[in-house]
Amino acid sequence: MAQTQELLSEIRKKLEHLSESEKKEKLPQFFQAFPGGYGEGDKFLGVRVPNVRKVAKNYSKLPLSDIQPLISNEYHEIRQCAFFILVEKFNKAKSEEKADEVIQFYLKNIKYCNNWDLVDGTAPKILGPYLMHKDKSILYEFARSGELWLQRIAIITTLYFIKERKFDDTLKIASILLNHPHDLIHKAVGWMLREVGNRHRPTEEAFLVQHYKNMPRTMLRYAIEKFPPELRKKYLNGTI
Repeated sequence: MAQTQELLSEIRKKLEHLSESEKKEKLPQFFQAFPGGYGEGDKFLGVRVPNVRKVAKNYSKLPLSDIQPLISNEYHEIRQCAFFILVEKFNKAKSEEKADEVIQFYLKNIKYCNNWDLVDGTAPKILGPYLMHKDKSILYEFARSGELWLQRIAIITTLYFIKERKFDDTLKIASILLNHPHDLIHKAVGWMLREVGNRHRPTEEAFLVQHYKNMPRTMLRYAIEKFPPELRKKYLNGTI
């Protein structure tokens, strides 16, 4: 236990050394850590993401038990560092058993993946490749859970599938989340639809033609961002 606390202190000191006062001031606002915001109560050291990633790379051999106090820490960047370590461990897993251990640890601690940057930096890099050729029902459970971050994990995980040119799960989960009330889900779904269109525009357009008049405006704008101006205008005016 003393060794674990020493490790936590060491990582925190490294991150604090990389802290920037301007970032420390602005990040709580950026990630809505204020009362009523989606990140309410979160604390920030003020460290840029590339620097957090650099620190994490030095700890990829840590046992999962030592990562636990990092991933549940009150400071955003310490949790982020822990999640980056998990990505490193997953990428370096030399057996299915080792990959399973990382996944089970990730799922056990998924409640700490509680802001959009933590979701986006881990879900498509851990759950995506792991679930690529497995049963994906957990993503549909997440999508229907009513929990904001689980729902974002569900749709963002499919970015890995999209890159493999497998679009079905993205479209099905997008349909589940189509009428979601939160802007962060509108942006996530629109982004994933755009990524589908970047690989195969007809697939994205077939989905949009069916749903665009009913989807939130932000979702639509994100989805059609790369369309030619005239076509984008038609979608926005509802004249497709």
